[in-house]
Order: sequence, then structure tokens, then C-alpha cells
Amino acid sequence: MTKIFLLFTLFSLSAFAQDAVIAVGKAGEEKDKLVVDDPETRSLSGEQKNLAIELTEILRNDFAFYKHKFETIDYFEKGKNSYTSPDMAKWKAQNLTYFIASEIVPKGASLEARYKAYSVLTGREIFSASFKVNRDLLRGAAHGIADSIYRAMTGKASVFSAKIVFVSDRTTVRMSDNIKELYLMDFDGRRVEKLTSFNSMVISPSVSPDNSKIMFSLISTHKEVSRNKVRSIKNIDLKMFDVNTKNISTVSSRQGINSGAIFSARGSSIYLTLSEKGNADIFEMEPGSNQIRQITSHYGDDVDPSVTRDGSLMTFLSNRPGRAHIYTMDPTQKEKDVKRISFVGQFNATPRFSPDGKEIVFSSWVDNGFDLYRIDATGNNLSRLTKDFGSNEEPAFSPDGEFIVFTSKRMVSKGKASQDVYLMNRDGEVVGQLTQNFGHCFSPQWTNILK
Repeated sequence: MTKIFLLFTLFSLSAFAQDAVIAVGKAGEEKDKLVVDDPETRSLSGEQKNLAIELTEILRNDFAFYKHKFETIDYFEKGKNSYTSPDMAKWKAQNLTYFIASEIVPKGASLEARYKAYSVLTGREIFSASFKVNRDLLRGAAHGIADSIYRAMTGKASVFSAKIVFVSDRTTVRMSDNIKELYLMDFDGRRVEKLTSFNSMVISPSVSPDNSKIMFSLISTHKEVSRNKVRSIKNIDLKMFDVNTKNISTVSSRQGINSGAIFSARGSSIYLTLSEKGNADIFEMEPGSNQIRQITSHYGDDVDPSVTRDGSLMTFLSNRPGRAHIYTMDPTQKEKDVKRISFVGQFNATPRFSPDGKEIVFSSWVDNGFDLYRIDATGNNLSRLTKDFGSNEEPAFSPDGEFIVFTSKRMVSKGKASQDVYLMNRDGEVVGQLTQNFGHCFSPQWTNILK
């Protein structure tokens, strides 16, 4: 196990530094002014009205995450007939870009939420739809409504209906046990669901392209019989969680590391790190079969692959130069077009592609802690995303490429630290803390939005 954990602590230190780190951010960029008005609720009372108010607040909070795109305006005539009597001239006079109006009425034991969205600059109604809403499914319905309106305004999908898979040690009682389980939450950190109960260490989750499966590695105990004696051996096995059935199966339990697994673009195969032969290399495997194809072959250890959606380019972490740095290659053939692209910091970790495959986000040990960086897949245009915000690791782009989820370890008091999941936009502005008082959190990964 010594070598295994050395690999997961990312080898050793480096003296390299990357030149031309550029500043991040788009100062002075004009934002669209957006109003999510209070709903018209004349026919509601009591709990129904409270439900309507809560629905509206969820919508406002959703759009507030896109504060690099929208300036949310507090409309001074809240709920005054904006749905039944829209006043485009007044909205134009207030320099608004978009106006969202609603009417919420009783519908049996539920509510019917009717929404209209207007492009004020063009004077056009761009969205009109009705939704059934009830208490039990309120947050999911609200995220879906917000996504529908966002698509009408931008022509693109939002992150509102996406979820985040992550690992937490919150069920650990004794630190020596080091228990980590798998969890799932909404993009805004709400509705957290526990997925596993192994009482062991779950690491490195990954979600299939169709959201139906989650892969992860597990520190497992195997029984081995030798010379009529039974002994227990620790191993890093690869597991598969079926989101629909909740069943968990073993994908690979070869001796050593079976970890860092990701799905291929089509989801029919996976890429993972295996160390069965002693050295850690990256392989392609078809789940359910023993067929594997070796991708990397080097005396250095190669781990943590990420691949573009079209499967034409892979990035991975390697200690080929003596310390952990980031490489790219063509994964269709063994060791094809391998290129080192990172030279920043003492060592690097967890490179992840943007959805369009043009950029890679990663963490680097700089100034006695991890910070996040973004770089073109060609190795150009290095940008620093965090500084003086704790120690920041494990970044991953959202499916729309607008956000990066990551973990940050921050000192709470002398000798005590917290590690939580945060969300930033792609230019490094932190827009939300997603977990709090939930143990130490690790390895956040997005589910995918189906187009």
C-alpha cells in the first residue's frame, strides 16, 4: 500500500515554474439586467402562498449564480400585475434586459405556476409555459423552470438541473478509520443524498455521459489463502453504482491500483490507472470483459486521465520528469503524441478538460498550498484562478463550461481545518460555498446535462 498512497499524494516536489501566467477576469464587461418578479398570487392563501414565495426565491438564487452574466435587479413594484398587464415601456425606461413574470394559482392539491419571460430590448415575449408544482418536488421543479427560461434567453442549457457527486468523511468516528462515502447533491448544494455505506474509503468518482452510472474506487479487503493460511490484503478496487437500481458491482479488482477511472465519450468503455504489473499506467477497458488496451507505457507513473468529448485528446498526470506534471496525448494509440504542457508550481494534480476540450483546469502546489489554474489544451495561456483562498484542489468544469466546482481547505482555528465544496465561475470568481459542516469533502464531479 505504500506505493499506492505515494501515487495519490502526487509523487514529489518540483522546481519548475511556468512563464507568462495571465490575470483572470473580464473587468468592465456589461451584464444583462434581469428581474425575477414576485408572482401574482391573488387566489392563494396560507401555505400555498408560502410555497409560491419559496419557488420564486429558488429561481432568483439560481440566476444569481450566473452573476458574471446577469445583474439581478430588485424590482420596486413587486408582483403588481406584471404577468396579466406587462408594461414594456416602464421596463425599458429602467434599462432592463430581461423581465420574468409569473402567476401562481391552485391546481387541486398542487399549484400551477405560469411563467412568461420578456426580452425588454427587443420588446418580445420569448417564453411562456405552465408547470405543476407541489411541496415534495419543489426544488427540482424550480430548477427545471429556471433552466427552461435560461435556455429561452441564451439558447444554451444551464447548470440548474445538474447535480454534483462528491465524497465526504462525515461518518468517520475515529480518524484512524478514515471512512469516506459517496454523496449526491443539487448544483446549489441542497438535497444531499448518501449513495454508499461501505464503512471504508471511497475515492475518485466519475459519472457516465448519460448520468445512469457512477464509477468510483474503494479501498477493499480481500482474503488470500497461502500455505493453508488466510490473510487479509488491502486493494483499490473499481466499483460501479447504477443510479436507477442502486446496485453496486465490481468493474475491476486487479492487484494494486484500479482507480482514476473515467468514461469514454460514448460511455461504452472506460479509461483507468492499473498497477498490476508494478508500474502505474493508463489503460482502456470494456466493463464486463477482461479486454484491456494499454494507453501509456513509461517507467514513470501515469494517473488521473481526462478525455475530450470526441475522444481525440487525453490529459493525464505523470511523474516522468521526476515530479507530477500534466501531459496530453492521442489516446487512440499507445504513447502517441505525448506532450508535457504544465511547468507551473512544484507539482500538479487532477487535470480536467472543459466541455469543448479547448482548456484544462488543474491544481498546482504553489506558495505552500494548492491553487487552481486554467490552461489551453495546447499548453498556452496559463491563468491563475485562486490565491489567498485556502488550499484549493480537484477542480472540474460544469457541463456548460461556465463554472468550476472544487474543494478548498481552510483553517477554522489553530489546529483545525475544514474542507468544503465551492463553486466559481470560469474566470475565478467564487459564487458559492456548497457544503458546510459536512465533514471533509473531496473529489466533486458534475453529472451531465442531456441535450
